[in-house]
Amino acid sequence: GSTGALLTGATLTVKRIRGIRRAAMAPVLPSGEHGVMLIDCGANVECTAEYLLQFAYMGSFYAKKLMGCENPRVGLLNVGTEDTKGGELQHQAFALLKEAHEDGRINFVGNVEGTGVFAGAADVVVTDGFTGNVLLKSTEGVIKYMMKQLKGVFYKNTANKLAAAVLKKDLGVMKKSMDVNEVGGTAMIGISKPVIKAHGSSNAACIFSAMRQAQSFAESGIISDIEANIEYMRLRTEAKAE
Repeated sequence: GSTGALLTGATLTVKRIRGIRRAAMAPVLPSGEHGVMLIDCGANVECTAEYLLQFAYMGSFYAKKLMGCENPRVGLLNVGTEDTKGGELQHQAFALLKEAHEDGRINFVGNVEGTGVFAGAADVVVTDGFTGNVLLKSTEGVIKYMMKQLKGVFYKNTANKLAAAVLKKDLGVMKKSMDVNEVGGTAMIGISKPVIKAHGSSNAACIFSAMRQAQSFAESGIISDIEANIEYMRLRTEAKAE
């Protein structure tokens, strides 16, 4: 149902992990062997560079524990791959992510363009919730359009129907990899207990997958990893002042 209501409930009732500024929604999109995490995708429309730094750490922990990435590559979503691209938020975030990389805390690979998200440029793509939500919804729309067009091609004539019969198994695997019911939902990372956001139109299979995802999240130890690294996930000037 309502993303805002769930985020508010998770923040006020379950509570954020101490030191985390904002919880983030982090869906794993189809890409390559492991997929690619997009963090944030709508929980935080307006962000600071510190938020993005924390998203990078949390996404990296998730990718390592649940996506099977040994050394997750973290990229910053931007309008170009050059270091100087983007606005003030991207410039500030880039500097913080680069510093964390030089300290050996995360594997930051630089800026990632929209085309690179699904081309394997990074395992974790960090962005503000507004931009991330636009990318996510656009991706969903393109997938629906392409599946509809593909179906039209295979049902066009007898020869195409025969070809579809031959490819039925492979097409089924492809469709399953993009089926939201198989994923179940989106993890809200940064909350002190596992919280999974399911789609408003979820069916029974989707809710089952979301429950399975919550169990995996609880058993992964991600929350403990975040708690153990909080001091590195905040601005250094603040850490020194404390």
